Amino acid sequence: MTAFEQLELHEIELPQGTIRYRELGTGEPIVLVHGLLANGLLWSQVAPQLARDFRVIVPDWPLGAHITPLRPEADRTPPALAKLIADFLTALELENVTLVGNDTGGALCQLVAVNHPERLGGLVLTPCDAFDNFLPTLFKPLVLTARVPGGILAVAHALRVRPLQRLPLTLGWLTKRPLEPALVDALLRPLRTDRRIRRELAAILRGISSRHTLEAATRFSRFDKPVLIAWATEDRVFPLAHAERLAAAFPQGRLERIEDSYTFVPVDQPGRTAELIGAFARGRATASTR
Repeated sequence: MTAFEQLELHEIELPQGTIRYRELGTGEPIVLVHGLLANGLLWSQVAPQLARDFRVIVPDWPLGAHITPLRPEADRTPPALAKLIADFLTALELENVTLVGNDTGGALCQLVAVNHPERLGGLVLTPCDAFDNFLPTLFKPLVLTARVPGGILAVAHALRVRPLQRLPLTLGWLTKRPLEPALVDALLRPLRTDRRIRRELAAILRGISSRHTLEAATRFSRFDKPVLIAWATEDRVFPLAHAERLAAAFPQGRLERIEDSYTFVPVDQPGRTAELIGAFARGRATASTR
């Protein structure tokens, strides 16, 4: 078990349910947002590097690899999940937040930026859903699986088989190198063991639609705060053309490239990812004191 995994898990009660999170470091806040079938462990190599200079908050968002489901009546559509992120920032009384998103989490961060920007000081989007690519075509069969009784459980058990993890339609195009078995097990265990989490993931998948990201894109020009697009040049799921389009759409958008990586840049290139996020956050802090 890594030092990051051993960090105390805090809990905070929101109207939608309980969010568990790890926190390390001091200074200006950075909040990290993972995607579907991931949790805060995705950032386990990045967060400690950022914590040398910042207060880093790493929640387990309710996206399928979490422990505690939201309340039964909670809305699980993308706009509601973005509101959940915004409510989390408010509950912790965070200000001038650098919000960082990856994969599905990046789409949710876009919705936070256009709908709930009040507590944000800047936005970092690593490879993620955007525009008409939500969900990516490769992963749309997951939505069909969510509609089949027992479908998600079958997927969770199948992904315990190492060769299946490297298929493009599972984890193969998310990382250039195989994930550590312990990490895969930690990500899939909630789905295998808790039907409430399976039901929650199914509801989330049914609510995903590119209409949310396309509508958000029409309002990017209103988010006049610094935005870093830190994208993997070899990403096979989220095209570099979308990164260029995102950087151009935000008034203060800037693109930085990450080599030798697929979508999960915090896993494939944690050093480069932390370097870019840290430099971006430090640059914002310097600019705000002038």
